Amino acid sequence: MKHKSLKPLAITFFISGIWDTVAAVLYIFVIGTGRIIDNPPIDPFFAVFLGSFFLCFAYLQFLSAFNIRRYAFNVGCLIIGRSFYVIQLYAYMLLVSDFPSTFWFTGIIDGLFTILYMVFAFRGGLGIRELFLPERTEN
Repeated sequence: MKHKSLKPLAITFFISGIWDTVAAVLYIFVIGTGRIIDNPPIDPFFAVFLGSFFLCFAYLQFLSAFNIRRYAFNVGCLIIGRSFYVIQLYAYMLLVSDFPSTFWFTGIIDGLFTILYMVFAFRGGLGIRELFLPERTEN
């Protein structure tokens, strides 16, 4: 059986890893109370804590991109995570009074990555099962 190309998904996943690396650097060095961006206010500890998670996500994306079919489950995890983030971000910006709209552009970029993951995964022949249920292998 010939597999369809997942190269566009792998490239998109790698690029989103770069995006998460940028976010990590921003959270670790720029975002936090008393830093350049402190609206909404966040304690520097939590900013660095979030930055460390972004580095982990970026690492997973970089390495998964080199064998995207095998690590399609990581794509599914990021689809869930980015979707939750975008929904939460815009819900807060719309429903919480005085919540700053500082990060509206990140919602657009993360939403775009989520859509591209799904489009390229399905066009590449991956199904819901490959994205959201890890394949079981026999030892």
